[in-house]
Amino acid sequence: MNVQERLESLSPTDIGVDGPTAADMAKVFRSVRRDPLTFLSRVTRQYGDTVAFPVPGSPAVLFNDPQDVRQILQTSARNWSKQTVQYAALARVTGPGLLASAEPNWIEHRRLAAPAFHHHRLAAVGEQVRDAARDCFGETLGPRSDGDIVDFSDLMHRVALDAVGRALFSTDLSSRTDDLLDATSAAAELIVRVGRSVVPSAQWTPTRTNLRLRRTRRTMGSICADLISARRARSSDGQHGDDLLGLLLDGGLSDQEITDELITMVIAGHETVAAALSWTLMLLAEHPQMQQELRSELTGHHNPSMLTGRDQLPWTHAVIDETLRLYPPAWALSRRSRGEEVVGGSITLPAGTLAIISPWILHRRRSDWPDAETFRPERFLGTTPPRQGYIPFGQGPRLCIGREFAIGEMVVVLAELLRDHRISLPDGWRRPAHQTRVAVHPSGGMPLRVDPIRSA
Repeated sequence: MNVQERLESLSPTDIGVDGPTAADMAKVFRSVRRDPLTFLSRVTRQYGDTVAFPVPGSPAVLFNDPQDVRQILQTSARNWSKQTVQYAALARVTGPGLLASAEPNWIEHRRLAAPAFHHHRLAAVGEQVRDAARDCFGETLGPRSDGDIVDFSDLMHRVALDAVGRALFSTDLSSRTDDLLDATSAAAELIVRVGRSVVPSAQWTPTRTNLRLRRTRRTMGSICADLISARRARSSDGQHGDDLLGLLLDGGLSDQEITDELITMVIAGHETVAAALSWTLMLLAEHPQMQQELRSELTGHHNPSMLTGRDQLPWTHAVIDETLRLYPPAWALSRRSRGEEVVGGSITLPAGTLAIISPWILHRRRSDWPDAETFRPERFLGTTPPRQGYIPFGQGPRLCIGREFAIGEMVVVLAELLRDHRISLPDGWRRPAHQTRVAVHPSGGMPLRVDPIRSA
């Protein structure tokens, strides 16, 4: 039976919610796999904020009403688990780390890791992030001729990876950058491939995808094992430090559990920030006056740090917030109901229902966001910026543990880059298409023109 015949044979559970038929899905199957965000946008326009998809057994439903999203992710979060294909695919690389874990022990791991992201820790690691940015920019951007074209997607990956290594592991990963970038890029591709498989293969079968997954996991596991052994070797008093690696070592976790969390942070911690910075620079290149306003604010502030808040840098934070609205790195979240659930006061869902939530679609809901497709940072200025239906880092108890770290890192990196460089659009500019992997990346990179700003 081919894919189209399999789809057309489905007999989904009827929950009284509209959505495409199995025949509809069969017709667009390939395009959905290639570009799921465009498909989700289209079905939301066609069927409304709640869309049911034809799957066998328990229903699969897209929720795009902010109140329904809040119920699933926050107020009724205990009734929903991460036992979904999306997170199972991620766990094939990361293991049951904080991001992918559906197990009860995730909360204990979160408590162990949390001090690495506290305010006092962010103040201490800001200089490490700044050093990572300076080293990467110094090596890649200077000295340069006016008008050189740079792939800022690649550059931001290198900056973000170096920042994760220095800030969370107190380790310069520059000597392993190429290995890690190759491994994380392969991991992102394979996670998506496994997650979108119609009939995923068992992990033990020697398929090409499974073999590549094992090689990728071995590469990242080997690097993490080196980090763990090196830290143990230099910790003579039994205390391993207050960064993430040290906290995990002192927390009594097994080496395998520590490795799972380190791989999670390497992938999630640099993929999301790199993607967000790439889109930010594109939007600033498209809006040079906004870029100049941001540059003036950053250079007018003495040494912006990871703790420089929106009251001190309102425009900078508004630009970041608006970028994360238009290009949220985590483009889809999923949950599975543990028991029967009533969502929105009227939709009764059986146990095992798959809830799909897309921040990308939610952030473009026109009733909440006037002129939703337009880059307008000013919507986040003022005493009460809009937060209804705004979840770039998730919501509820599984809210991203690195949220403040990520935003602070973006502030520091932007300050280091834009102080000495002007970013603009190259001749013949066309916006890159979005590419849905672990995060939403620009397809084919982000080639932008860079010019040094010379002192008068």
